[in-house]
Amino acid sequence: MADKQVWILTITCPDTVGIVAAVSGFLSQHDCFITEAAQYGDPLSSRFFMRIVFGAGVMTPPKPEFEKLFTAIAQRFQMIWKLHDALRKARVVILVSKFSHCLNDLLHRYHTGSLAVEIPAVISNHPDLRSIVEWHGIPYHYLAVDKHDKAAQEARVMETIARADCDVVVLARYMQILSSDMCRQLQGKAINIHHSFLPSFKGAKPYHQAHSRGVKIIGATAHYVTPDLDEGPIIEQGVERVDHTHTPDDLVAIGRDIENVVLARAVRWHIEQRVLLNGSRTVVFR
Repeated sequence: MADKQVWILTITCPDTVGIVAAVSGFLSQHDCFITEAAQYGDPLSSRFFMRIVFGAGVMTPPKPEFEKLFTAIAQRFQMIWKLHDALRKARVVILVSKFSHCLNDLLHRYHTGSLAVEIPAVISNHPDLRSIVEWHGIPYHYLAVDKHDKAAQEARVMETIARADCDVVVLARYMQILSSDMCRQLQGKAINIHHSFLPSFKGAKPYHQAHSRGVKIIGATAHYVTPDLDEGPIIEQGVERVDHTHTPDDLVAIGRDIENVVLARAVRWHIEQRVLLNGSRTVVFR
């Protein structure tokens, strides 16, 4: 590995004695300087999770050799592991319909550099948001849904995602239910955002339903997409208190602000390799 390279090592394995010592010892032996480390042993699943950020030293071997050498430790502890280039910008494809708030927030963070990503494509089933996307110099793919042949549109979406060679797909209020097959193809690399009223307030106008019930807390949830609608592993949630003075429109506005922040956090943590799957749950090294 060349000097000044920064890498992120993520590990999941059965929990046992000696994992931290073995990994940190290996990195020290190969001239790696650890700048950040986090680990967690889950007593319920008996699984161990680890994320280490380290800089490559002069004597650190090239990546292929490093991975080959580390395989011995990985096999010893039955690890699921990966070495990520921390300096490489993740490639993010955004799916959106007509609601623009989450898209606008992500584009702003991208434009200002506060979210270190590349966005090779935005895909939508409506033409409405083309101008704002193309203003940022990003290709906009309008792929309309034929209610008599939704599978054809979904196939075109997947083709566009494949051509973009992306690391993660973000559903920024994409108001289409993905097929089970598409969910399986995107397993672990597609993030959705929704209001936290689900499943309590499903269907149209959830904020209005919540208002009529006099809720005191509203929020949003970012989660991985799975074939079970809105039940994938949760990455991040946010809430705000509301009261009797708030109108349904107030709740909508507050809810959209929460959705923006929660989705941006989830995307950031995912691309920084801070999220590790733990069955139907996640471990998030914030």
